[in-house]
Amino acid sequence: MAQDRAQSEDFTTPLKRLLLGILLLFLIGIFLIWRIDSPRVERFRLAVIDRVVPSFDWAMVPVTATINLVRDFQSYQRIYAQNQELRRELQQMKSWKEAALQLEQENARLLDLNSVRLDPRLTHVTGVVMADSGSPYRQSVLLNVGRRDGVLDGWATMDGLGLVGRISGVGENASRVILLTDTTSRIPATIQPSGQNALVVGDNTRSPPIDFLENTDLVRPGDRVVTSGDGGVFPAGLVIGQVAKDPGGRLRVRLSADYERLEFLRVLRNYGAERIEDTGRLIRPEVLPSNPEPATEDDEEAQTSEASDG
Repeated sequence: MAQDRAQSEDFTTPLKRLLLGILLLFLIGIFLIWRIDSPRVERFRLAVIDRVVPSFDWAMVPVTATINLVRDFQSYQRIYAQNQELRRELQQMKSWKEAALQLEQENARLLDLNSVRLDPRLTHVTGVVMADSGSPYRQSVLLNVGRRDGVLDGWATMDGLGLVGRISGVGENASRVILLTDTTSRIPATIQPSGQNALVVGDNTRSPPIDFLENTDLVRPGDRVVTSGDGGVFPAGLVIGQVAKDPGGRLRVRLSADYERLEFLRVLRNYGAERIEDTGRLIRPEVLPSNPEPATEDDEEAQTSEASDG
């Protein structure tokens, strides 16, 4: 067996070398023929191409399919990159759309503020609501205007639709607004067209009740509720809302102000009312003289003579 394998190797090795040499000579001949610049050789090359190339169409099918597959893959990569770019642009457009909607709403609220008709004697300063510091037991917001803007305690605040509350605490650069819905709020109001006077009492709900109404028979749901100006707390004629009736039959006020979206508030400068010096105090007690002057002898004699004459 070892001898047969050695004899076969001795026979195939020279044959492989012979075939390799013939292949090399053939390739060199083709190279030389393709490089010779002669009309006769050119006609020979064309004749070979016409005879050989059409018969190799079946061999080019896999190559063509592979090339098409590579091109489709490259096209898919380009489409995928374009799709990712379009997704990024769409995300940016969504963010721009959201910003545009917010600016549109903000512009609408500013226009509402400008369209509110007030007493020309009442000037105002507009502030931005910085934070809602309310709680289930306290309804208030913070504004970015304060003592530097001339804001004083007790001044009324409005949005573009109606009365929101009053200033209750002023800092140098900020101020607190107690809303009408707070339990400490008591607003003297007039119900139109009947002219009934009442109090709008906050109870931490969006529709505060109406108390101390003179004649309930003259009031109907839908009547307009405005400030009366009694007590000098608020200027008269500021819109509060409309009368509504709850399921229990109690009269309430459906507030005109949009408490869900408080972004800008107008603080009304009302210098006609009594100025409140202490923060948070709207009613100042009457100041009595601490050291009354004693009655003189002349006054006592005059009182005595009047009594004797009587």
